[in-house]
Amino acid sequence: MEEKIGSLKELKEGSYVTIDGEPCRVTKIELSKPGKHGSSKARVEAMGIFDDKKRSIMKPADSDVGMPIIEKRGGQVISVSGNIAQIMDLTDYSAFETTVPDDLREKVQAGAEITFWRFGQRVLLKQ
Repeated sequence: MEEKIGSLKELKEGSYVTIDGEPCRVTKIELSKPGKHGSSKARVEAMGIFDDKKRSIMKPADSDVGMPIIEKRGGQVISVSGNIAQIMDLTDYSAFETTVPDDLREKVQAGAEITFWRFGQRVLLKQ
């Protein structure tokens, strides 16, 4: 998975961060004031994009964290078999298979155009 390195204090609610190797969306950030002998601390709570697990990290606010690079692309559904869809990327015309989320089962049909997010080798269908 590709990611860039950024400072923890650059994060905002709704941005993306890598926690324990998983891409997550930041849901809450708390910054503490610097103490007499230390720097300010940041507590970041985030939700995993693929597994919906709650994760958190607590580090000095000026420490570096990984921020996943998200490719947002369009695709066309070639075929659907059960909960597996074969999709063709409309940018480079490559084909791949991915699982269809329960909430998108009616929308993902052969011939339909969809939006997907790519995180390295992992794919998440959005619309």
